[in-house]
Amino acid sequence: MENIEHKHVEVRGLKLHVAEIGSGPKAVVFLHGFPEIWYTWRHQLVALADKGYRAIAIDFRGYGLSEQPADPEKDTFIDLVHDVVALLDSLAINKAFLIGKDFGALPAYLVAALHPERVSGVVTLGIPFMLPGPSAVQNHLLPEGFYISRWQEPGRAEADFGRFDVKTVIRNIYILFSRSEIPTAAPDQEIMDLFDPATPLPPGLSEEDLDVYASLYEKSGFRYPLRVPYRTLAVDCGITDPKVSAPSLLIVGEKDYVLKFPGMEDYIRTGAVKHFVPDLDITFIEDGSHFVHEQLAEKVNQLILTFLDKHAI
Repeated sequence: MENIEHKHVEVRGLKLHVAEIGSGPKAVVFLHGFPEIWYTWRHQLVALADKGYRAIAIDFRGYGLSEQPADPEKDTFIDLVHDVVALLDSLAINKAFLIGKDFGALPAYLVAALHPERVSGVVTLGIPFMLPGPSAVQNHLLPEGFYISRWQEPGRAEADFGRFDVKTVIRNIYILFSRSEIPTAAPDQEIMDLFDPATPLPPGLSEEDLDVYASLYEKSGFRYPLRVPYRTLAVDCGITDPKVSAPSLLIVGEKDYVLKFPGMEDYIRTGAVKHFVPDLDITFIEDGSHFVHEQLAEKVNQLILTFLDKHAI
């Protein structure tokens, strides 16, 4: 960890925070989800660098140590796609592997679909190929208290989160997202009310780790994360029938609550996802949670390295 270098890189008029370790022509760019940040990839960064890869993790715009856009309410997932391509340009990387977790999977796949010449391969954790738009998540098939529905409602999550300090909010979300059930509140509850203070932190997350996450979100706040991904998930990104030609790997924890989204498990297990990503391998990890890359880091590292070594030029 102490060998990870930190810097800010100018990307489309914003300074993005970049954590980097390792060197050489084989570049890997990690794209985080929520409530994560560059630090979520701490185990993978070191493991890949030790095997000869140039490992790079960013804080997306509006997250952590990266700058906020002037008008966050105008941003969509496509801004993240453009940022990744511009980052590769700024770092003089012609082609890279992209590894995305949670909502970070969406820009990873979209960069590969729109700019295939820049992508050596794609690895995603927990989330298969999804196209932002009205049908991305079937909110109407889930109860009113579904956490995404609640967080898409302007002001509601802000009021809910605002009752607690940042560290408590991150702790609560991490614990809720580590369960195998979709976080869903009753009509008289908010999402933060689902948290039981007696619940220990999930495997792979320590109090010290939580302090790092909290310090980074204390800097950026939750305004941009609530915009992207949650409030732009249903915004059509103007892409029709995309195809990802790059070799790809999807790693899914068997106990990831996302598998219980309507249609999600069938979409993955039947191979329907391969309509969009034909060259896709799918690996399920028994007992793996939504945060499988932290929970079972060595197993995930080995899966990623095997894939990279197979497809690295």
